[in-house]
Amino acid sequence: QVQLVESGGGLVQAGGSLRLSCAVSGRTFSSYNMGWFRRAPGKEREFVTAIDWSGGMTNYADSVKGRFTISRDNVKNTVYLQMNSLKPEDTANYYCAAVLWGGIYRPRVYSAYDYWGQGTQVTVSS
Repeated sequence: QVQLVESGGGLVQAGGSLRLSCAVSGRTFSSYNMGWFRRAPGKEREFVTAIDWSGGMTNYADSVKGRFTISRDNVKNTVYLQMNSLKPEDTANYYCAAVLWGGIYRPRVYSAYDYWGQGTQVTVSS
C-alpha cells in the first residue's frame, strides 16, 4: 500500500508563490511516476503536471506552463510543486497521485494513477 500526504497549501495573493509537497510512503518511491491534479469548486478534476520515475520527463498543462515547476527527491520520497505567479484561477484543491512505472503511461489521465493523496487547498486572492 502506498500513502501520499500533501502539504504546503494556503492563502496567497495574486502574483505570489507557494510550494506544495507530497510525501510518499509504503513502497519504493523511485519506482513511481507522479502527477499533480487540481479541482476547483464546481469544476472537473484537471491535470496540472507530472514527472516520471527518473525525474527525466516532465509534462505541464498549458495553463501552468512557465509558472509551475514539478520536481522530485527520491531520497526524501517527496515530490514538489513550485507555483509562481499565482492567479485567482489557480484556486483549487491540489492532489498528488502515483502510479508504478512500466507499461503505457498517460500522465494527463487521472485514471492512469493508482494512488491519491487527500489534497491540499490553495486559495489565490485577487
